[in-house]
Amino acid sequence: MGLFGKKSNNTPSNSNTKNYLKIDMTQNGAEYTFMLDGRLDTKTSPKLDDKINEIVNDANKIIIDLKDLEFISSAGLRVLLGTLQTMEGKGEMVVLNPSPAVMEVFVLTGFNRLFNIK
Repeated sequence: MGLFGKKSNNTPSNSNTKNYLKIDMTQNGAEYTFMLDGRLDTKTSPKLDDKINEIVNDANKIIIDLKDLEFISSAGLRVLLGTLQTMEGKGEMVVLNPSPAVMEVFVLTGFNRLFNIK
């Protein structure tokens, strides 16, 4: 079942769906950009959390580019929220390029009001 009980071929329970997350990171001084490709869910979110935790003490700006992110779950939202809370008082966090599907999750959860989304 998809969102609100509508059956969808793109739901995480679909056996053809692959759980992967590719993370590319660039650094420009104390500004770090993470480009995500794939799915940010229960299985893959610890990978992003670990990468962010490696640099967060040195960062004054973290940019999360979601242009190629296909899906985000509550576990992925939790990592983003934790990053936002960590950056409060020490710098900025920006979310870039959410796809329509990912943006819908932000809107439905109210997270669109928490994040600086561009």
